[in-house]
Amino acid sequence: MTSQHADTTARPAKARTSARSALRRLRRNPLGLAGGMLLVLLAGFCFLGPLFYQTNQTDVDLVNAALPPGPGHPLGTDTNGFDVLGRLMEGGQVSLQIGLLAALFATTIGTLYGAVAGLAGGVVDGFLMRLVDVMLSVPFLFFVLILSARFHANALSLSLVIGGFSWLVSARLVRGEVLTLRVREFVLAAKVMGASRTRLILTHLIPNALGVIIVNITFQVADAVLVVAALGFLGFGLTYPTADWGSQLAGGVTYISADYWWLIYPVGGCIVLTVLALNLLADALRDAIGRRAD
Repeated sequence: MTSQHADTTARPAKARTSARSALRRLRRNPLGLAGGMLLVLLAGFCFLGPLFYQTNQTDVDLVNAALPPGPGHPLGTDTNGFDVLGRLMEGGQVSLQIGLLAALFATTIGTLYGAVAGLAGGVVDGFLMRLVDVMLSVPFLFFVLILSARFHANALSLSLVIGGFSWLVSARLVRGEVLTLRVREFVLAAKVMGASRTRLILTHLIPNALGVIIVNITFQVADAVLVVAALGFLGFGLTYPTADWGSQLAGGVTYISADYWWLIYPVGGCIVLTVLALNLLADALRDAIGRRAD
């Protein structure tokens, strides 16, 4: 009983030490720091910017439509008279919210599914992963387009649809991690002491696979932001008055021959910078956590 108590008290201290080590490695990664700082700046621009730069994004103003950048409108107006800078902020809020919610939803499902499959092993594992393989063979964007066209798209429904098709990768990653963890001594000791499978998954396996899960969430957010932009660009995204970066980009491309550059480059740059920042941060997290695990 004494050794067991010592092990349980030592484990949190070891986890804190490992977390600090991973953070130190992350701080030494210049690309990761750049990605994290860029992501913070973009989030501040989208969520805090409207507090200081307030615009009307609901009432169409055709009198001031398609104005180039100038006084009163630093990035001009679009063809409906909406201030482009304010629209970028609003579209960024929606895109980042959908990306984060979809990533959390997909990671939750995928983590539980992969942990169950990896711990069960044998026939159960084979059956569950064959289902994943079958679903991965189905074109992801094709079904998302169908569901978006069939049902009225809002931020919540779009997050659930994207997350409902994105959990497959998370399941494979977590299942692979659990396969290596389930033969470790602390898991075998918990089994000998009579721990149930639910306790093994929630207390031992998932917490020790948290590094892989965190990295995957970051990549999932980037993928979801791109999917939202693609749906909006194709005309299957969110509807008026809600704005997203994809629909803004689609509206700008329509007038590309008229040289309305302020309708294309700012929103395109926001999409590229957001995805770049998330991928740089995810790569840095993967390196830091991977080295810690080694």
